Amino acid sequence: MMEYHNPVLLKETVDGLNIKPDGVYVDVTFGGGGHSKEILKRLGSEGKLFAFDQDKDALLNTIDDERFTLINENFRYVKRFLRFYGIKQVDGILADFGVSSHQFDVPDRGFSTRFDADLDMRMNQDDQLSAYHVINDYEEEQIRQVLFQYGELRQAPAMARVIVESRHSDEIKTSQQLKSVLKRFLNHRKENKVLAQIYQAIRIEVNQEIEALKAFLEQTTEMVVQGGRLSLISYHSLEDRLVKRFIRNGMFEGEPERDVFGNFEVPFKKVGGLIVPSAEEIAQNNRARSAKLRVAEKL
Repeated sequence: MMEYHNPVLLKETVDGLNIKPDGVYVDVTFGGGGHSKEILKRLGSEGKLFAFDQDKDALLNTIDDERFTLINENFRYVKRFLRFYGIKQVDGILADFGVSSHQFDVPDRGFSTRFDADLDMRMNQDDQLSAYHVINDYEEEQIRQVLFQYGELRQAPAMARVIVESRHSDEIKTSQQLKSVLKRFLNHRKENKVLAQIYQAIRIEVNQEIEALKAFLEQTTEMVVQGGRLSLISYHSLEDRLVKRFIRNGMFEGEPERDVFGNFEVPFKKVGGLIVPSAEEIAQNNRARSAKLRVAEKL
């Protein structure tokens, strides 16, 4: 078994699913399997749990339980792959959209600002697009857009220009090279924060995270039975905004159409308020600090 992080908001997230012992549930971000194990504890012998993870490393954490099936795929294809197993509707879906500690802690994967490694950042090691391609092959305008849209970096235009100028003389292959190319933007006090924003932006682009999140959420309206639940953990404002809007409006932009009385129909209603980790949990697991849990029930 691989070393993975402690599951964030474990009790709260699984409580949010309001598990029925004979229900069918999906954990679309299996990782180290912490949330899945907790779901299985609450399922009876007739219950079923399907889990998804696109990272091959996660397969080493599979759970030996006849009620459990692990699928090595991106959750954006959740509906398609569940159909292979004859499953069209489920009682609840759990998702923890964060990068796993395992991915951050293995230097070769290139996710962490702490190590010098090849520019990679692929959650699925079989994907073609890596951080190297984003930095070395994208046009200046594309890089600017990635840094601005996904990293919310005001200096994105200048950063993109410097990256493109630098790679003319030599490819930018490692995280250390990227840091030195961008060192003028890494003022000492804010270096870690700005680096984290740069890495977040490139990672989101490499893994098409926003597109995957939208595709996944749109499928939940058909997949979750009436009274079934979504229990969703986000880590940055881009994700959380999409999750919040989807639960409120059933769409990502604009407002749904209203009837003559000013009412509109949405697929889900929120359950409770926003849930964040306790000070104790953050003290034990620093990566929980930006987690936000939202729970919704299918109408």
